[in-house]
Amino acid sequence: MTEQNLDLPPVASAGLLRRRLAERPEATAVVDVRWYLDGRSGRDAYLAGHLPGAVWADVDRDLAAPATPEGGRHPLPDPEHFAAALGRLGIGDGTAVIAYDDAGGSTAARLVWLMRVLGSPAAVLDGGLQAWTGPLETGEAAAEPRRRTPRPWPADRFTGAEELLKGAGAPDALVLDARTHGRYTGEAPAPVDARPGHVPGARSAEWQGNLDADGRFASPERLRERFAALGADRAAGITAYCGSGVTACHDLLALERAGYTGARLYPGSWSAWGADPALPVETGDPAERADP
Repeated sequence: MTEQNLDLPPVASAGLLRRRLAERPEATAVVDVRWYLDGRSGRDAYLAGHLPGAVWADVDRDLAAPATPEGGRHPLPDPEHFAAALGRLGIGDGTAVIAYDDAGGSTAARLVWLMRVLGSPAAVLDGGLQAWTGPLETGEAAAEPRRRTPRPWPADRFTGAEELLKGAGAPDALVLDARTHGRYTGEAPAPVDARPGHVPGARSAEWQGNLDADGRFASPERLRERFAALGADRAAGITAYCGSGVTACHDLLALERAGYTGARLYPGSWSAWGADPALPVETGDPAERADP
């Protein structure tokens, strides 16, 4: 599958953002997607200081449906809800989005990837809030609501537990776990996880590995080497998951930046898989056990 020409690469520099705002301000939305697993308020962080004109998107309410045991902590929002949320934020059918957070793009990636699979131009701001050298604004930026047409989620870009289980361990099916390596192996389970471990056959590809030492996305060449070493060049299909379908989108954008197309998201991720006692779990790292 060939990605559409979306007018924006998956990752945008602060310079590109400034040019967009200077040349096409009416067709560009800046979105703050700060969200914290530790319970801190992303909205409070946004109100305390954000990029000029940026609106705030709520991962829990705007970019996800209500949590369920079957769907996980961040199920896909239905198309009507997603379109309404974007329209309320001033993101219309022809609006390009550059989204950011303060954690390497780990949460902004959710909005960007969801928009890109719908054929809408969107990019993560490389380096996030820290890459912006100008003054910040406080309080809430006003957004003029715009019409956003609901579009169905493309079925070929998502998968569920049953399909993932059928392909578990198949040599041509690559499944990437974007969580930290300790959560993947089960050695450092998080309180939000029902069980430690990972989907059998999945490879560890923690999202932080997509970044250079300065917190920006690695070059396409380096990312290509990373995913090739995990088996991407041999895979007939690539699926990514994480804890709840958020940071997996970071891996998916990095895959696109590296030139791999058509990769899929398992939205329920570990929050759904681990909560189902009927599904098998693997612990440790098979790749490390295979080393001499």
